[in-house]
Amino acid sequence: MHRKKFMATAFSFIPALAFARMAQTGEEAKQPFIVRAGEARYGKPLFYKGKHPNNVVIAKTDTGGAFSVFSYTGLDKIGPSTHLHEEQDEIFWVTEGSYRFMVGGQLHELAAGDTIFLPRKVAHSWIQLTDHGSLLYAVHPAGSMEEFFIEMSERTTPPTEEEAKAIHRRHGMQLIGPGLKL
Repeated sequence: MHRKKFMATAFSFIPALAFARMAQTGEEAKQPFIVRAGEARYGKPLFYKGKHPNNVVIAKTDTGGAFSVFSYTGLDKIGPSTHLHEEQDEIFWVTEGSYRFMVGGQLHELAAGDTIFLPRKVAHSWIQLTDHGSLLYAVHPAGSMEEFFIEMSERTTPPTEEEAKAIHRRHGMQLIGPGLKL
């Protein structure tokens, strides 16, 4: 599938999520905006593990907390620790490269154009299989995921295991164990 068509299809549901949330809360629709490739909403770039761009492209303030969308660029074959979200579902779209996802103990390999849904309260992780890769992912509801990534991005040293568990807990997640390995 061509990237433009894939992106249009993959994100076609997002306005419905936002409008449903706005209808429930009485919030008014915001003005449209564009976030250019490689840029971050509000101009604040974030980095996963100090190196990999992991930018907010649609912020929770844009959606009344209904969801956030992030753009991740992987420069190495890495991924997160195994964890779960207490109150958030995630949807990942692979836009470049390939990834292995572990969800509830099952392994799934995804390539550019593929999408995976990760339900709340189910342990998951992923690892990039190619030298370069990119993901778009949505977190619903937004919760404090943006704050989690800001906190992790601002660190100058990796957290200890106890610090990592505490940071995850503060943001509604449980750190379950190590991530996937190649």
